[in-house]
Amino acid sequence: MKMRSGRTVRDLRRENRTAVLERLYFDGPLSRFSLGPVTGLSSGSVSNVVSELVAEGLVEEAGSVDSAGGRPRTLLRVSAHSGYMIGVDVGETRVRIELFDTALTELARVERPLATESPRRVDRYDVGVVVGHLRKGIPEVLDLAGIPAERLLGVGIGVPGIVARSAQDGAVVHGQTIGWDTVPLERLLRESRLLPEAVPYYIDNGAKTLGQAEMWFGAGRGAQNAVVVLFGSGVGACVVTDDMRSGQALEWGHLTVRVRGRNCRCGATGCLEAYAGAEALLERWAEAGGRPPADADEETALTAMLAAAYPVPDAEGATAPADATALAVLEETAEYLGAGFSDLINLFQPERILVGGWAGLQLGRRFLDTVRTYTASYSLKYPGGRVDIDLGTLGPDAVTVGAAILPLAAFFARGGRRAEAAPEQQSPAWQTSLRERAAQ
Repeated sequence: MKMRSGRTVRDLRRENRTAVLERLYFDGPLSRFSLGPVTGLSSGSVSNVVSELVAEGLVEEAGSVDSAGGRPRTLLRVSAHSGYMIGVDVGETRVRIELFDTALTELARVERPLATESPRRVDRYDVGVVVGHLRKGIPEVLDLAGIPAERLLGVGIGVPGIVARSAQDGAVVHGQTIGWDTVPLERLLRESRLLPEAVPYYIDNGAKTLGQAEMWFGAGRGAQNAVVVLFGSGVGACVVTDDMRSGQALEWGHLTVRVRGRNCRCGATGCLEAYAGAEALLERWAEAGGRPPADADEETALTAMLAAAYPVPDAEGATAPADATALAVLEETAEYLGAGFSDLINLFQPERILVGGWAGLQLGRRFLDTVRTYTASYSLKYPGGRVDIDLGTLGPDAVTVGAAILPLAAFFARGGRRAEAAPEQQSPAWQTSLRERAAQ
């Protein structure tokens, strides 16, 4: 039956279930009495929805709380075992696959290294190799935790590059910097028949999944407008504003910061990533006469660079002299990042800029202080004076957590119903407002 608004009774029931599940998830445990004001539902509607969700095993009791003069009120929460999600980070040195329950407790993890010995970066991202890691790793985490594939709400995957969608192939990845040209990643995974057909894949840009995690559970919570920066071998960003409420991945690393500048791995010249990504930072250190450790991966080499630039006292309190070359390259990198941050500030006027990714977390607050100084000098005074720049709080697993949130968000949007159709026929998780969830 359709209502005057065009919504059906089924739509209304789904929306009511979604409202209850979301409030219990973000603000719970809550009593039935408390759910009314925060969802806007009548006591009768709350009672009916809660009864359904409890009967389906999605909601459970979580103790009680005293009431004013009456019987204690039973508290409710979303059951951690009402479903499971897999989050995947197709990262720069490894593919990380993690299994979570709905409370986002990690139940199992598998990591597969990507070969780094080749001088050509794109070789480590051979499509067959990456897909092979996923084909083996997804069943492995399920086996480790003893979870049947049928219990999955979905698999979320964060990838480098732009993700488009087609009716025929599902999610298609355009990862120019890693040599992926129109890679039908979803179709390749579905053809392998890893999972039952009803289990959906949600594939999105890694910076966006990082942003999703920080906005839901990290340093972005409570912000109406924020930019979350992924700083690894390269750099990317996710912006959440009033105009881009669902969050938008930006190819920020390929903003031109120097005309006819350094060659970027995307094929252009003068990109921010050619100066500010960890890969470029280490190359510039070597070109300036620095000595990165031989045959070390990027994470190890960056650790060595930071130790050279910012030496710590030894057991006897003596401190070695700082490596002037490493310091100079880091200072220049901070200036390029500050200029890049100023563009984000002048364009989007965010309340917060949050820095995540393995390199951003390694560089840390000491480096970030210098970035803040340059950001202030390059940005307009009014928006620049209103923004807080800080590190993300979710650590190196933020991309996998954010990827796992994609199927969870879709599950809530369906009112706690499991997927019945292909992902392109459903309301995708990214249509749900990150900004609204973060502010709640």
